[in-house]
Amino acid sequence: MNAEPAELAVVFRGPKALCREFSLVLEARGIDHEVQATGIPDPGGSWIVTVPPALAHRAYDELTRYSAERSMPRSIPEATPPFPGAARGALGYALILLLTAYCAGIGLFGVDWLSAGALDAGAGREWWRALTALTLHLDQEHLLGNLLFGVIAGVAVGRLLGPGVAWASILGAAAMANYAEALIAPVAHRAVGASTAVFAALGLLAGLAWRQQLTLRQRRWYRWSPLVAGVCLLTLLGAGDAHVDVLGHALGFLVGVGVGWLQARAGEPRNRGRALQIATGAAAALLIGVAWIFALRSARI
Repeated sequence: MNAEPAELAVVFRGPKALCREFSLVLEARGIDHEVQATGIPDPGGSWIVTVPPALAHRAYDELTRYSAERSMPRSIPEATPPFPGAARGALGYALILLLTAYCAGIGLFGVDWLSAGALDAGAGREWWRALTALTLHLDQEHLLGNLLFGVIAGVAVGRLLGPGVAWASILGAAAMANYAEALIAPVAHRAVGASTAVFAALGLLAGLAWRQQLTLRQRRWYRWSPLVAGVCLLTLLGAGDAHVDVLGHALGFLVGVGVGWLQARAGEPRNRGRALQIATGAAAALLIGVAWIFALRSARI
């Protein structure tokens, strides 16, 4: 029969399968070890994991922490029914973008809408540009891309928060991101497009899911996975050529994460009534209309 080697310290004794699993943990941590059968019948398991004596304390600590996470029960989040009307909220978003594109295309009221409503770092006092810039696009490809991704992200947020609260939150997060961009960007910086709102919606989704996961008894990587996934999507979709507003995308995502996290922590939305959704959705649309009134008046002065 094989004897346990005297020059190695035994850090675990048990079934073969569990010894193999712990071996992967030690291997991932770069700890030299061996897994072998003792050859001695033992009800608790006849396999052992051994390490050099100098590494015994570190190995035991890693296996203890892994065992604690491994045995931690995974909580299942309480299922809540999705809000109705998410598609109607996305339709409102699409109509606003299309209507603005039409008005800008024909130069309604004899105004250059692109110049009047674009985000302009040199016009810091013109707060309305943080809103109007979200509705403007440089060409059809730019518009169609933001329509597609905005509708998808908006429907997802709308199902979680309701269409009115969702789009008011997206608009608020995107406008804050745009305003921050105008303050920190070079004076010559100008930008347009709903992509900041699209990434704000993505950030909202990540923030809502992240906060929910943090409240559950999950392994560490499970709890942080929504935020990691959101950052990966931001990296894949938010970068591009020199014409892509990377700063705006990043700020939109970060502000969206913060807004979503705060809403999840506050337990929003507590009220599932239609009145709240109608009021918040109408307020968001009205705010865009007011911003354009200021922009057009400023351009005609």
